[in-house]
Amino acid sequence: MATTPDEPTWVGELDRLAPARDLVVDPRFGAARLLVTVGGTPQGQVTVPLRGGRAAAAELDAAVSTLGPAGTVDRAPVAADPVTVVIATRNRADSLARCLAAVLASDHPALSVIVVDNDPDDECTERVVAAAGSSRVRYVREARRGASVGRNRGLAEARTEIVAFTDDDTEVDPGWASRLAGAFAADPELACVSGPVLAARLGSAEERAADVALAWNKGFTARRFSLDDPPADSPIFPFAPGLFGIGANLAVRAAAARSVGGFDEAMGPGTPTHGGEDCEFLVRMILAGHVLGYAPGAYLWHHHRPDQQALASQMEGYSIGLGSFLTKVALSSQGRAVALRRLPAALARLRHISAREAGAGDAMPEAGAVQRGSRLARGGWAYLRKSRAVRRTGGAVPPLLLPERPRSVPGNVRRAAARANAEQADRVSRASVTTMPGPRPAPSSREAQPA
Repeated sequence: MATTPDEPTWVGELDRLAPARDLVVDPRFGAARLLVTVGGTPQGQVTVPLRGGRAAAAELDAAVSTLGPAGTVDRAPVAADPVTVVIATRNRADSLARCLAAVLASDHPALSVIVVDNDPDDECTERVVAAAGSSRVRYVREARRGASVGRNRGLAEARTEIVAFTDDDTEVDPGWASRLAGAFAADPELACVSGPVLAARLGSAEERAADVALAWNKGFTARRFSLDDPPADSPIFPFAPGLFGIGANLAVRAAAARSVGGFDEAMGPGTPTHGGEDCEFLVRMILAGHVLGYAPGAYLWHHHRPDQQALASQMEGYSIGLGSFLTKVALSSQGRAVALRRLPAALARLRHISAREAGAGDAMPEAGAVQRGSRLARGGWAYLRKSRAVRRTGGAVPPLLLPERPRSVPGNVRRAAARANAEQADRVSRASVTTMPGPRPAPSSREAQPA
């Protein structure tokens, strides 16, 4: 995986099947981070030095050759099965417009979009949707605040088997939706698929620090996760924050997501817990017996926080969100018993995350052990309070439960039963939402205009 040099870094793509040529960009950049693809399928990332914003074709070829022959890359599967993209947003019209334009540029032939406007202060989001001028986009105003509420509303409104989620600060690749659908088509057992989340810009020191600290790109090797086949590289599986992906790049079979209760509305952006909702949802999917996948071809670009104040707020929020997730695990008697057996490995993982953040560069806001512990505790208390409030108003706070799976039942029978249960839950869910109101050349640059 490409490293992040401590200097302004240009971000772009280079397809190995395109004609070779020199790279010439703005001379303020001292390096270039390139996503290397083969006919559009990612092979890896490389970082090359720039002199006056230039790198010769021979230098690019030498860097790319370290990834191995182009012929070893299997083309990412694609499919045309209908996909609904849900974007939950609030008061971020400019970034939503950029995100929506990228989604609508998709090569997928059967794509629809639901923009869920959570408790907005004005009509700016609705105007962005109207300005898009596309019959494929539907605006839904949701009175309650929170990303989990928005995703659940989108999941309830969707009428396709596949529902994809992204955030308003991303730009999806044109092939993103087709490759998500292709992953499901290639492996019918998959209930959920995630993909790489790549930095869209690395111009500021804060963006580069976030890229190192967050480590959202999980590489370019396809993976599969299930209780029946635990990964050898995760001693804390299935309680592994970030292992399965993040909510900015996520797709589900709608029936499976509904069968586990959707997202926990006491967690995530727009609530006092600030985060943790995507991690908790994915862990709950695993515990329910579903199979999760990672599709490296389904990539998108994320605009990291470009300044110190925004980055500090983001990192604080993630720590609080992690505390809320750990608290929910502790509140589950079954989950607690299993998690305690993984406690030494979990502590080692927390130390690894702290070390990664500490090594992210001078722009990374400082946070000592006491401050980190305080944030985790704040997340726990925030979840306790918010979950009570959500339950009182009839919101979704799905339990984190381990499955009851007798060893005498073969795996294929269990999976068939799980699918049957999911289909039944989907029928019930669809019936319950029918009355829900609803208004109506290479490389190419990823460098965007300054925020």
